[in-house]
Amino acid sequence: MHLRTAVVGVVVALTLTACGGTLPDNLRGEETHASSHAASPAASQGKATATSSPEAPEVALRAGETFQDISMAAAYTPKPPYGKGTDDYRCFLVDPQFAQDMIVSGVKVMPDNPDAVHHVILYKVEPQDVAAAEAQDAREQGDGWTCFGGTGIKGGAASQINSAEWVAAWAPGGGERVMAADIGIPLPKGSRLVMQMHYNLLVGDGADQSSARLRLTPASAGTKTPLRTMVLPAPVELPCRKGTPGELCARTPAVADIRQRFGEQVATADLLHLLCGELKPGPTQSCTRPVTEPGQIRAVAGHMHLLGKSITVDVNKGTPRAKRVLDIPVWNFDDQDAVPLPKPVPITKGDTLTVTCTHDQAMRDVLPAYEGTQERYVAWGEGTTDEMCLGVVLLTRG
Repeated sequence: MHLRTAVVGVVVALTLTACGGTLPDNLRGEETHASSHAASPAASQGKATATSSPEAPEVALRAGETFQDISMAAAYTPKPPYGKGTDDYRCFLVDPQFAQDMIVSGVKVMPDNPDAVHHVILYKVEPQDVAAAEAQDAREQGDGWTCFGGTGIKGGAASQINSAEWVAAWAPGGGERVMAADIGIPLPKGSRLVMQMHYNLLVGDGADQSSARLRLTPASAGTKTPLRTMVLPAPVELPCRKGTPGELCARTPAVADIRQRFGEQVATADLLHLLCGELKPGPTQSCTRPVTEPGQIRAVAGHMHLLGKSITVDVNKGTPRAKRVLDIPVWNFDDQDAVPLPKPVPITKGDTLTVTCTHDQAMRDVLPAYEGTQERYVAWGEGTTDEMCLGVVLLTRG
């Protein structure tokens, strides 16, 4: 079991996704607002659809940029892949047929069936990994393959957490995500893209053939610095409220139920403690990771699901050099855009990054998605009514 497969996604997004989405490299260079959001936590979390928030204004093409649309090759009707559950993660391999090395600096995901689409993550497949991606696609009948967590194409995952292969992620809350004019994500000639679709079957069904619009610049123009993505997962270990009955209020059967719904290979709830330390149940969880390469943080995002209350990301937390780069005191599931920083924040090898999330079982009492469901011990899980805690740091290296 690879750690990347377990925690990347997402989204967020997200798995994102990084479940996740949204997540991750969605960076409006034109925005300069501070890194804090406040919104009604129950405003629209119960039915998280793509149409729950207005789209951001259209951004005109900048010098040297062009648009290119990509799409799933055929319509797909989502279904629980293991015969149980309310979520379907499906990956689709797409060939953009680049004639030269390109830089992507904006992505607009266009869900075809917005009621069912919970998040979308675009992953880069380097030319040397295309054969492995095609083999992964061929293992299952029909178009695409089941892909809870990451794409499953590459293993060796610890390095993937420090430099995830995300190109973009979408979740409720916006239209095109446009990066600052001086940065972008490299897409070499011969590379492919994977569209990871997370379908939430609680609120939508029917066929879907989603697409995305890429904002591209030839790499030969030399006008953009490569942007990287670092994901910061933390455990979710939320006990039932005192006095709540039911077998699933114990951790062991609750995690076993997650495995039953998403496959025996998904053990994120346990693997995260290898990354983050001792299991300590409670509403607030965090994880601290070392910085292995110097860089400049350009934007930060967070990803939780419907029981989320707040999320923060800190540099060097608990030290005299501490700096908070993301502060969302009131979580809004329908607003998961990355927050561009007013100024790049430098980090060096030996610094630390800490993500902290707080979840609340009381949200079950007000959200339609939980109507008729039984309270349970909540651990990290892929479903919309499961939970995640994920920070996403977008940075340039050096």
